[in-house]
Amino acid sequence: MHSKTQVVILCGGQGTRLRERTEELPKPMVEIGGMPILWHIMKSYSHYGFREFILCLGYKADKIKEFFLNFREWHKGDFTLEWGSQVERLRAQSPEHTEDWKITFAETGSETNTGGRVKRIEKYIHDSPFFLTYGDGLANINFQEQMKHHKKHKRCATLTCVQPKSQYGIVEMNEQNVILRYLEKPKMKQWVNGGFFVFNKEIFKYICENEILEREPLERLEQKRELVAYPFHEFWACMDTYKDTQQLNDLWNRGEAPWKSWPE
Repeated sequence: MHSKTQVVILCGGQGTRLRERTEELPKPMVEIGGMPILWHIMKSYSHYGFREFILCLGYKADKIKEFFLNFREWHKGDFTLEWGSQVERLRAQSPEHTEDWKITFAETGSETNTGGRVKRIEKYIHDSPFFLTYGDGLANINFQEQMKHHKKHKRCATLTCVQPKSQYGIVEMNEQNVILRYLEKPKMKQWVNGGFFVFNKEIFKYICENEILEREPLERLEQKRELVAYPFHEFWACMDTYKDTQQLNDLWNRGEAPWKSWPE
């Protein structure tokens, strides 16, 4: 199934916490298993039939464009690139990779905040609802099920909520400082923003010029009761640090990457 539902991916940040890799590359181009994490994200959506992408570019945008323009050099298969006025269609077929993607490369500014990037691609959104995510997160979400959840609740926005593991060991102690309980990096009780959204086109009414998406726009949605949670209990990871990159590569190299929903 090939859906016309669009997927917006925020690809413009500088990735300062991953400075070891992002001096030369934008964060979405950091590799997992020999391919950019951006490719993994797009493969995840396209596996469920969502193959029309809008990439919100900023920091080192040329590196992302070069990757797709030189895609056959990455997978050594047949390749066709059809040029249009605003949209490029990427078709690639090889034993290793099979894609049929439409990609809009949107220049959203090198210093623009996340809300500002979303605001600037409003003109490219032709249907409602649409997906939005960041260029540094992976999960084994069934995006068809997420879309059903969004439509069922009839709200403007759906936010995937996850319970990641704590970065630290948790200690409970008594008044004499005797440790009663020690838990090494337990799963958090709180829910956090997992970064995989579904939005109706009305979202643009909630975003003012160059705001941070995760602050005022989401707060306005919350106040209007137009923001619904999509609780997600399975695999989720955000590539914030070099250690995160190593762990994701280890999973891939061992053949244990939970986000790899697509067939060989």
